[in-house]
Amino acid sequence: MAGRKHQSDSPVNAARYVVDRLTREGGDEPEPEPEPTNDGDAGQSMMEARAQYVELTIQQAMRRGDFDDLPGAGKPLDLGRPGDPDWWIRRKIERERLTGLGPPALTLRTEHAELEAKLDATGSERRVRELLEDFNARVVEARRQLQGGPPVVTPTRDVEDEVARWRERRAARLRESHEAREREQAERATLTWRERRRAKRRR
Repeated sequence: MAGRKHQSDSPVNAARYVVDRLTREGGDEPEPEPEPTNDGDAGQSMMEARAQYVELTIQQAMRRGDFDDLPGAGKPLDLGRPGDPDWWIRRKIERERLTGLGPPALTLRTEHAELEAKLDATGSERRVRELLEDFNARVVEARRQLQGGPPVVTPTRDVEDEVARWRERRAARLRESHEAREREQAERATLTWRERRRAKRRR
């Protein structure tokens, strides 16, 4: 009986030693624990020792300032869209601008949100069509769930509609650029030759 009691107390004593050492490092005095009287008390004391160890570790980290200036400190938690179980994966991908990582349901969703900007950076209508067709093909392939993962809710894009919108956005940008050049020329026309010379030097 004595040998069995000594064996069951060994993990408790080891945990108590760790807790006491951490407590001394933090400058606090450990509270005395009751001696276990049987195996049930030994298991309960072990759990209490672990809880104390975790609590002391957290308190020491707080005193060191390990939790200061963390991203989002003092702000409410942003849990993303209601009912989205993968909000934290999507948020990490968006925050760190990771590409090609995660299940298709998440990577396609991110690509869907950035698709217009990607198309606007393309100067060729043929290339715009290629990008749209490739995006639609990957969405359809991902919906088959051959690789598992969360369901794919990203919609496909109508190629003709997207090309028409791309043309409109490009025409609007060209108009804005043309109008800006006209305004600049009109302003330069009102300047004296010395003012135009100074403006040219600042460029």
